[in-house]
Amino acid sequence: MNTPLHQNRLAFLSSCCLAAALLAGCATKKSTCCKDSAFANFIVPDAPAANAAKSFFDGKTLAGWKDSGFAGAGETKVETNFKGQGPVILIDAGASLSGITFTNPVPKTNFEIHLEALKVQGNDFFIGLTFPVGDAHATLVLGGWGGATTGISSIDGLDASENDTTKFLGYEKDKWFRIRMKVTPARLETWINDEKIVDQDIKERRISMRFGEIESSVPLGIATYQTTTVVRKVEIKPVQ
Repeated sequence: MNTPLHQNRLAFLSSCCLAAALLAGCATKKSTCCKDSAFANFIVPDAPAANAAKSFFDGKTLAGWKDSGFAGAGETKVETNFKGQGPVILIDAGASLSGITFTNPVPKTNFEIHLEALKVQGNDFFIGLTFPVGDAHATLVLGGWGGATTGISSIDGLDASENDTTKFLGYEKDKWFRIRMKVTPARLETWINDEKIVDQDIKERRISMRFGEIESSVPLGIATYQTTTVVRKVEIKPVQ
């Protein structure tokens, strides 16, 4: 019978259970007291870590993104199960640039961007990742100038094909690449499949965007050049 006296007893016991769990440091665990089904709803959920990664792709929509507005761009859409490998953002090749720009606020420094991308077809850059660097912006180019040039545009007015970050790497079609871009006030660092390919000191260096349509990717954007790409993860996390 659910009498007022019984209800009061339940409330008292549940309060004791929660307090005991908190004092024991087990508020996120089902202690002996709280294993009782009557108290299951009193378990305190784990708080998200302060440095947890935040996803910018929900796997269903392009919420938070807009078309970058490049002339002659290919279509960008969500494909729910790309070749049986789950949801992706598919950026179709265009006459030149294609891509999307993030519409919500992003940090200016002390962060990492993680993404996974695969080149479907094309012979130029399959990822042009634009990101903030303090009050400026830059673009990580993977596979530009014919498919191999890798680097960051621009440093001291020199683009990815002609500064200290320039490398020439192969990007096979139909192969996933894990990309990590780290930005701090002192350095720009990039890893591809856990191999560090950029480690650039930016103190007293001028960081800027390459002039042209790519500026529409500010503050955070993903672009391609005459190349079809799919992206299946876009995350950002704070770092020290």
